Amino acid sequence: MKLLYFAWLRTRIGIGEETVEPPPEVRTVADLLNWLPTRGANFAQALADPNAIRVAVNQDYAKPADPILPGDEVALFPPVTGG
Repeated sequence: MKLLYFAWLRTRIGIGEETVEPPPEVRTVADLLNWLPTRGANFAQALADPNAIRVAVNQDYAKPADPILPGDEVALFPPVTGG
């Protein structure tokens, strides 16, 4: 699974993208957001409030219950505001 981090998430985590193999029990967006903070202090701090994170799976906005698969591209970013 390819993970992409944007905006302040990229800064706090310290990388812009990575390829990971989550454990088998990570099957949904919510599962992923619960697992990622266990990977280190930088992830825990950046993802402390999962409600503040937006997720896209294969370039489509995703909800917490949406499934994720090993070959997916998952982007994590803060809410987008316009002006």
